[in-house]
Amino acid sequence: MVKRRRIPEELGIGVVIVLVAVIFSLMSPTFRTFDNANLLLLNGTVIAFLAMGQAFVLLTGGIDLSTGSNVALTGMIAALAMRSGLPWWAAALAALAVGALVGVINGALIHYLKLPPFIVTFAAFGVAASIPLILTGASSVNVADPMFAIIGRGSLFGIPMPVVLVAVFAIVFTVLLRLTPTGVHIYAVGGNAETSRLSGIPIGRVTMLVYAVSGLCAGMGGLIVTSRLMVGYPSAGSGNELFYSIAAAVVGGVSLFGGIGSLPGALLGAVLIATVSNGMNVVGVQSYWQPLVIGLIILGGVILDTYRRQSSLSDLFRRHLRGGPPSGTDAAVTPASPATPVTAGTPDHR
Repeated sequence: MVKRRRIPEELGIGVVIVLVAVIFSLMSPTFRTFDNANLLLLNGTVIAFLAMGQAFVLLTGGIDLSTGSNVALTGMIAALAMRSGLPWWAAALAALAVGALVGVINGALIHYLKLPPFIVTFAAFGVAASIPLILTGASSVNVADPMFAIIGRGSLFGIPMPVVLVAVFAIVFTVLLRLTPTGVHIYAVGGNAETSRLSGIPIGRVTMLVYAVSGLCAGMGGLIVTSRLMVGYPSAGSGNELFYSIAAAVVGGVSLFGGIGSLPGALLGAVLIATVSNGMNVVGVQSYWQPLVIGLIILGGVILDTYRRQSSLSDLFRRHLRGGPPSGTDAAVTPASPATPVTAGTPDHR
């Protein structure tokens, strides 16, 4: 029997991106210029980083609402560190460490205190947003080291440095998810946390890891924003960044229920969100319409996600009635015994 080859779900959102780009190109010649394409990519890099971090968290069935304020916190930490005399690269590392630390704290509170991710990360949102205001008295801080501009304004072989950084992080994170036991564990925890625990998966470490990755990605967003402006703003990231990061991951096929999705899908979702936002600006649509459009995109993504989940459960039920084994993620998280770690099967990267 010939196996049917499943069409990657990323292809669907890729087609949508092309259609949206064609529509905006027909509506405005400015949209299809090289300068606008370059601006679209640059503006989309922060969304892309936040979407990657959000995807890791969503794959485990959680959510991170602290990403926007973490952008402001890490950007301000970098600016203050350089003002105190640290070289730009050391300040950047310090900011990334702070971003990851915020994520680790979120993950630890969620796992060890059994608190809802929504509550923990919402509280972290408020704390991380207040710290830059307290440290600076709500004032901006000029970047002292001109070399720091490399992160947001530099280029490599003509490619903007933020785009290069997104590509590097995307490759590393995709390898982590698809080719390592840690990636299998992340999908397994999202598929069935209790079964994963009985299978010997260290759920606490996995939870803290995914939130640390989200914090690290928010830190990269903070560095890019601060580097492009060469000023640390305590209110950076307080706009639609969080809204867009969730939208990008969801429309990119990452399930809100956990266990399903891929990093390339989340990145394509970020490209779609950036394209829609840029296109609406180019054609002169008022800015207050953009959240409405993005909200409808999120709603459509959630509806598709819910329908896909119900279809998967129906298919699994029919397989069990026929006596067949479960497929996809459910097979990956079904242990042979409580003491046997999960190694069989591969995660569902849809």
